Amino acid sequence: MIDFSHARERMILSHLSRRGIRDPDVLEAMRIVPREAFVGPGFEEFAYEDSALSIGHGQTISQPFIVALMTEKAEVQPGDTVLEIGTGSGYAAAILSRIAADVYTVERHARLAETAERRFAKLGYDNISVRVGDGTTGWPEAGPFDAILVAAGGPDVPQALKEQLDLGGHLVIPVGPRDEQRLMKITRVNAATFEEHDLGGVRFVPLIGEQGWQEDKSQLRPKAGRTRTLPELIAEAAEPLPEFDDPAFGRLFDRFAERRLVLLGEASHGTSEFYRARAAITRRLIETHGFTIVAVEADWPDAAVVDRYVRHRPPSARPQVPFQRFPTWMWRNREVMDFVEWLRSHNEEKDEASRAGFYGLDIYNMSGSIAAVLAYLDKVDPQAGAIARQRYGCLTPWQNEPSTYGRAALSKSFRECEEAVVRQCRELLDKQLKAGRESGDDLLDAAQNARLVASAEKYYRIMYYAGAESWNMRDTHMFETLRHVLNARGSGAKAVVWAHNSHIGDARHTDMGTARDELNIGQLCREHFPDEAALIGFDTHDGQVAAASDWGSDMEVKAIRPSLNGSYERHFHDSGVGRFLLDFSRDRELRDRLLEPKLERFIGVIYRPETERLSHYAHASLPRQFDAFVWFDKTSPVIPLGPEHVGPGLPETFPFGL
Repeated sequence: MIDFSHARERMILSHLSRRGIRDPDVLEAMRIVPREAFVGPGFEEFAYEDSALSIGHGQTISQPFIVALMTEKAEVQPGDTVLEIGTGSGYAAAILSRIAADVYTVERHARLAETAERRFAKLGYDNISVRVGDGTTGWPEAGPFDAILVAAGGPDVPQALKEQLDLGGHLVIPVGPRDEQRLMKITRVNAATFEEHDLGGVRFVPLIGEQGWQEDKSQLRPKAGRTRTLPELIAEAAEPLPEFDDPAFGRLFDRFAERRLVLLGEASHGTSEFYRARAAITRRLIETHGFTIVAVEADWPDAAVVDRYVRHRPPSARPQVPFQRFPTWMWRNREVMDFVEWLRSHNEEKDEASRAGFYGLDIYNMSGSIAAVLAYLDKVDPQAGAIARQRYGCLTPWQNEPSTYGRAALSKSFRECEEAVVRQCRELLDKQLKAGRESGDDLLDAAQNARLVASAEKYYRIMYYAGAESWNMRDTHMFETLRHVLNARGSGAKAVVWAHNSHIGDARHTDMGTARDELNIGQLCREHFPDEAALIGFDTHDGQVAAASDWGSDMEVKAIRPSLNGSYERHFHDSGVGRFLLDFSRDRELRDRLLEPKLERFIGVIYRPETERLSHYAHASLPRQFDAFVWFDKTSPVIPLGPEHVGPGLPETFPFGL
């Protein structure tokens, strides 16, 4: 059961107080109004995330910070008469009603207005009046108003609203083009004089009406004046990338070579360009700058097989073929094989201490454990198995589609299966450790296995239900594994990390951290290795990707939908530069323009384009999340390894077992 009181307090601390909301009346109103009552059924658990949620009719419920900011800037006081334009779900009007004496709110969609009125009545908020009509003309017979708040962006400020503002009153409204506005505060000084203050960039739905945008898009008014667009600034700052086999590609990243940790991300687990780019950068860092650790988002025992191969160590007593579990294509692909072969060749002439190693950070064998959970549930309770498969496929830090979670459908039998499933996972672990002992694992392997034993049962129980605690425990252990490898390789050891953007971009500047209390490797690296970690994200606009539709299902080559308007990806695409490096430290104006959180796309091993907005987008502040960003406008899928890829002369000990 969700503790909404705790969620509201966390919202006030994380999204409001820390971001500068100080008015005690506003904070108290945000504390007592239940936002979960203003979202659609099934969306309640997302009510206190700092993001807008769809309410139908092309409208959204504004994010909590924006509601609080507009209320504070409008200087709403007890006893005031307030006008709100754009009732929507009714949440902002409810907040205003806990401060002001009377609230008048106008909504042009009759169904939204009716639903909002029912919510007000159910909560006993009897000082709110609702009207269906054109909000740009206001509500003249109820005025003048001490404050007017407009929850939609207009091309300019409607004259009718200015005229209905009382002397000394404040009007807060987004003004500007449809895709991006400035939040303006208008104060009426006297009958004919108004002061304006710019409160910063925002993005609202369009204000439709007589004194706003026309319904017919062909009749939109052009914006007056012109400033440089974000795509133009991006194009100016972009450093074009050469071909992967051009030495100049790797040299572009020499600027990060003095860091002890270089973290290289990916926006999906199945994009060829991301793997090839990381390989080119890593080759340069190993060959020229003394990096000896390649640490990847993969299971420790699987990566250990590859490590033996690339460092010319004796094979284990019981050789195994790595990366046989779902998602096999994530590491069993042509791009990884080419890099592994290069790494083995590079190490051949090196002494043992200088050889670069290949290490898995995901010590928990998560994919194998999930497979055990699903196999058991499919056998004893197929309905619970179907629910679990949905959850494991979708419960990611960027996931915003509650309908895929199945939390409401968790059955009694699902909970009763917990003990048996945890026991199965422990048996799986025991077999793995036994194989490791018989193979004569070295001290580092033994240390990692000991850490696993110490916390395995807790992890497996958390993993069974999934959620933020599971994510945090996993990423914390991946980070601790990275630290153990660094220590084992010596005080001067330097590492390259390959992992998803959601793992290596600082979680504190995404919905992961601000809304869900989730952390990740990138955040922990910055906290424990200040000024020694470079976080580099990777992304794309469209193309194709290797991914599955559900956890455990077959890999498919899927078309990537073109990025959404207003997202970081769309701004990069609109720059017109096909592939580039963007170093956020080199252009202060661009960095400042990109700071305001925007949508960012995340594709994991699961890709569901039919629900892409909710399934694969989250808000983030890109220049705070990463130190630099690598862009490929159009991308292609990885080539999975199979017998058809075997070339002549491959040794029998080749780790992929081909």
